[in-house]
Amino acid sequence: MIEEPASSDPVDKDPIDVVDRFISRLYRGGLSVPPDGFRHWALGQLQQVLAFDAAIWGTGTLSQMKFHICSVIGLPAEFPQRLEETHAINPIVPALLKRLDRPVDMQSVLADGCFEKSEIYQRTFAPHGIERILSTGHADPKSGLYSLVSLYRFDRAQPFTAEDSARVGRVIFHLFNAASHAFFLQMSRMLTDRPTESAAAAVDRTGAFHEAMPRFFELLDLHFPDRAAQTLPFELPAEGETRVIDGLCIRSEPLDELRCVYVWTAGPLDRLTARERQIVYAVAHGLSFKQAAKRIGIAPSTVANHLYRVYRKLGVYSRTALAALVYPSAQ
Repeated sequence: MIEEPASSDPVDKDPIDVVDRFISRLYRGGLSVPPDGFRHWALGQLQQVLAFDAAIWGTGTLSQMKFHICSVIGLPAEFPQRLEETHAINPIVPALLKRLDRPVDMQSVLADGCFEKSEIYQRTFAPHGIERILSTGHADPKSGLYSLVSLYRFDRAQPFTAEDSARVGRVIFHLFNAASHAFFLQMSRMLTDRPTESAAAAVDRTGAFHEAMPRFFELLDLHFPDRAAQTLPFELPAEGETRVIDGLCIRSEPLDELRCVYVWTAGPLDRLTARERQIVYAVAHGLSFKQAAKRIGIAPSTVANHLYRVYRKLGVYSRTALAALVYPSAQ
């Protein structure tokens, strides 16, 4: 966990200095904070930039308005479900959808007197002492993901100010971006058997997106130009399997309850089987058939047979040409 400098009242410092340091901490946090705790940690850091009593940060599908991932501070764990159940009567929701990536104060949507008498206040907010709400929504049309960050104050005499909204407006992009960056940074450390140029997305077993790199959608659009929006244009391979579909390599790996899908443009070596690639890399390192066989655990004759088929698949006829495919930058 990152240690923060001691401060008696960071909110009262120069706003530019406070916000800039917060943004810097966000991106540095991706190196040390576990991805499953990053959002909770980030909301705690945000409290040093802006005073609030509780907060929720949820991400889910825009079409269903349900959270796949949700972090809460200062409120019970069941609060997100109550918020989901009453989103149809929540007047701030349509305002958020019209003003994506810009903070919306409930006070600007519903006057205090009307808010206090409203069904959403009585059912969702009053039971938890919530009197002031400042929310920001973000939607990604390519993935169908919707994210919501709502900050709450329990004292009605402490409304969110224009300065508060301005601070949130400055950091909100970095809040969402740093969370995605931290997620894939940590994931790349755990799963190293992939090309460096690959892009990744985290999906559930139905193919619904939970996180995705922008490059992931660029590759989908390039190889599947007629794909339907917000869905994978292919069936997920079995876990640990790599498939080539329409020139795109696709690999699926387990990720807790999700699946991590890696995609990259297929190269010559991607047309080989896993065993054939083992043999190619061994031979490209200069090992003899006997040495390669011993390393892999097969007979030398099997190495020779596989290598013969590899030469035909790749259209090469020597170890030098094969090594040039494996290590093109060395040529």
